[in-house]
Amino acid sequence: MIARLYSNENFPLPVVEELRRLGHDVLTTRDAGKSNEGIPDDEVLRFAAENGRAVITHNRQDFIRLHRQNPDHAGVIVCTGNPDFLVLAAKVHAQLEARESLQGELVRVNRGA
Repeated sequence: MIARLYSNENFPLPVVEELRRLGHDVLTTRDAGKSNEGIPDDEVLRFAAENGRAVITHNRQDFIRLHRQNPDHAGVIVCTGNPDFLVLAAKVHAQLEARESLQGELVRVNRGA
């Protein structure tokens, strides 16, 4: 599956660039003109959903909580930190390839697994 993603400010640009190289449509907060605005996480998720994009983030706790409160979104991908950006992008890509849709889904991408 080629995914439409929205990366929040804490997500590394090298991972975004590799996901784009792998064919995914990734919009960053900077691309959207929303960087350095301190936008609350629920608004980030709402913006992504309104634009048909799954959020990709390192902010695991808050987005897992938001997913549990309201799973009506275009998807949430939470990742543990990994300094090897190419490995992280490959793991995200593998998770995306294994799915037909991210609608309402919470996807966990862990460093060790």
